[in-house]
Amino acid sequence: MLLTSCVSKKKYADLEAKNKETQDLLNTCTVKLNSCLEEKAGLSATVAGLKEHNQTLINTSKDMTILSAKGAENIEKALETIKEKDLKISRMQDALTKKDSVTLAVVTSLKSSVGISDPDIEINVEKGVVFIQIADKLLFKSGSYDVTDKAKSVLAKVAKVVNDKPDFECMVEGNTDDVPYIGNGVLLDNWDLSVKRSTAIIRVLSNDLKVNPAQLIAAGRSSYVPLVPNDSAENKAKNRRTRIVVLPKIDQFYEMVEKEMKKQQK
Repeated sequence: MLLTSCVSKKKYADLEAKNKETQDLLNTCTVKLNSCLEEKAGLSATVAGLKEHNQTLINTSKDMTILSAKGAENIEKALETIKEKDLKISRMQDALTKKDSVTLAVVTSLKSSVGISDPDIEINVEKGVVFIQIADKLLFKSGSYDVTDKAKSVLAKVAKVVNDKPDFECMVEGNTDDVPYIGNGVLLDNWDLSVKRSTAIIRVLSNDLKVNPAQLIAAGRSSYVPLVPNDSAENKAKNRRTRIVVLPKIDQFYEMVEKEMKKQQK
């Protein structure tokens, strides 16, 4: 009655409607607030995940940078190594070319001095080494190691070429056929005969033709390196031979290569 007396029914209804409207608005706002809070929580989790992922990417990027730097360093070292190898190969090839040029000069000198028309004298080059093959009939009598006068004229031409090349060595290699040598008290077998023939020629080269003994090497192969099968008199004659091998001194050759490489590194 007091309320009725203070507020009219119309005003009360308006207040009730206003209150309901306000309550509905409050409920709506509460729902929206809760939705926003939930969305914020989701976004916060997303942001945290993104931050973590971003940090991972940063760390990975740093690792990749380190790996890239190490990779670049390794590549640089590999390139330097390849460059050094190429340089050594180039210097070795230069030295080989120089050696081959000298070898070619030796062959030319020998062929012009000794002559290539004589079928009992052969001159050829194999792997940078000069081989002079002389039939024994030009050098010795059968079964003997005494050098003939005719042989000395041939050896004089060889000596001239060797004397012109003090940096080369000359190996004299005796070879026999397979007919067993009958020992005479001094020589026992074909081994002895082949070596004795080699030393006999070396004495002519050093004593008579003034070749430096330090350049000479004596060798004997007996009958064990035949040119052809020992199945005929003609073939046996081919196998009885002395081979003179003219070759650069190996130690000097490698010294030359090493010197060239050191010169390039300076």
